[in-house]
Amino acid sequence: MILDRFKLTDRVAIVTGAGKGIGRGIALAFAEAGADVVCAARTPGDIEATVKGVQERGRRGLAVPTDVLKTADLERLVEATLAEFGRLDLLVNNAGGTGPRPALDTSERFFENALRMNVTQAFLLSKLCIPKMVATAGGGAIVNISSRSANMVQTSFVAYGAGKAALEMMTRNLAPEIAPKVRVNAISVGGVETDALGVVLTNQALREQFERNTPMHRPGTVEDIAACALYLASPASAWVTGKIFEVDGGTEAPTISVPVPPL
Repeated sequence: MILDRFKLTDRVAIVTGAGKGIGRGIALAFAEAGADVVCAARTPGDIEATVKGVQERGRRGLAVPTDVLKTADLERLVEATLAEFGRLDLLVNNAGGTGPRPALDTSERFFENALRMNVTQAFLLSKLCIPKMVATAGGGAIVNISSRSANMVQTSFVAYGAGKAALEMMTRNLAPEIAPKVRVNAISVGGVETDALGVVLTNQALREQFERNTPMHRPGTVEDIAACALYLASPASAWVTGKIFEVDGGTEAPTISVPVPPL
């Protein structure tokens, strides 16, 4: 049956940034689809709560406190996964994010940290996981969580936009090198109702502007993104790799503009 192709029965997934928001939503969705999930983030309490949700869905979970900016933590994350489950099938590079800042106020350190946070760590973790996927499961799939900031011009997002654009190009370039055993795709996310969008959604005027400028007239939910991630991780997308999926409510222009000081 076609629905069987969306199942992740007995697969093992690593999800970074799994303590809240989109990462947590993906971890729980994967558990519902039959996967065991390794939850990685910096805050132990957050990922332990996600693991509890995984267990409530009848699957095994493992919380591994991880700072994705530290290569040693990424290595330890993969080692802990293999020690606990003996295999690795799926990776979701969800951790990322950089706040808005006017370009001329963006320091060298801030810009380079944005690249590290939004693309370098995802590349390093993918490099660690790919050989393990092949060795333990015969192959696998990677889902990178990107942003519409990667290809939509927005004031004050020069660092974040550059980082996510690099993540999308990394996804496309990596795909043919690791096919057909491992697939890699990305989701270009629009405005989703998480803490990161809280400053907009808790302000009535800004929320109305956001919804007015979004063709679907609402913010996204974590389930909207998790559903796409499940498709890209599952056998349902067995013939899909190197692609960027826009899940954004139909937006083709910024829904909110961050003002910058004039020159």
